[in-house]
Amino acid sequence: MIELRHDRLSVRHLVMGGVMALMGMLVMLPAWQDIFLIAYHDEENSHILLVPIIMIYLIAVRRGRFRHCPVNHQALGPVMVAIGWAVSSFGFYRGVQSFWHGGAVLIALGCATSVMGTTVLLRFIPAVAVLAFLVPVPVRIRLQIAIPLQHWTAMVSQRALELCGDLNVEVVGNGLKVNNHPVNIAEACNGVRMVFALLLVSYTFGFGMPLRNSVRGLLLLLSPVAAIFCNVVRVLPTVWMIGYASPAAARFHDYAGWVMLPLAFLILYGIMGVLRWASIPVMRYTLAGQTAA
Repeated sequence: MIELRHDRLSVRHLVMGGVMALMGMLVMLPAWQDIFLIAYHDEENSHILLVPIIMIYLIAVRRGRFRHCPVNHQALGPVMVAIGWAVSSFGFYRGVQSFWHGGAVLIALGCATSVMGTTVLLRFIPAVAVLAFLVPVPVRIRLQIAIPLQHWTAMVSQRALELCGDLNVEVVGNGLKVNNHPVNIAEACNGVRMVFALLLVSYTFGFGMPLRNSVRGLLLLLSPVAAIFCNVVRVLPTVWMIGYASPAAARFHDYAGWVMLPLAFLILYGIMGVLRWASIPVMRYTLAGQTAA
């Protein structure tokens, strides 16, 4: 239990920090509403809805660190609020959406810091850093990622479908043509939504366990490869159903996207198993709140 001391982070500090963060969100309510609407309606940014849950999880596995967080350097909080306000105002008036949203996130974080201090940010930096995923990915960045993913998804899917032998599959640009039915990889199967969702999954997996930083970096670097693999697993049945003019193809593709997240966890556990099999050390330390094996 967290002790109530004036020089150490207390329950009162946590409650007031949360209240201040909510006040910062209310001040920037239009930006937060826009973030929620984008996450709710745009499937390629739907991973934003997972961020609060993941932040709570990353805090929970480090909960023992609260007792080692003195309340200090609170003056940095107002500085963060001022910077966030400047960035958000620049983004709003110049039409830079990511600056508008990112500034709103920084304001809320600065409001909490003005009460809790900076030590808690440093001790819980993985949970703080995950807030960056709250900012919707700009369209130009999505397009730069989508083009190579379209190509690789189409190529790998064609090779896999050719092994089935009962479908006439050909690559047309960055799409596929299956039994004379065009499949537009660019519209639904480019895997962009899988990249950011699986990057978030890899981040959660890496920082939710006491892994070495090198292993965490490896997991993050392998996220695009895992995204392509999971996307191909999802695309193959979809393409097969499209090839036979099945009306359930679109619905299957949409629902299968969320099924890929558990598959991603299995892939990550598989990577960990391979590293252990190769006698490569993967664990770094035991997180506060967790017992050593």
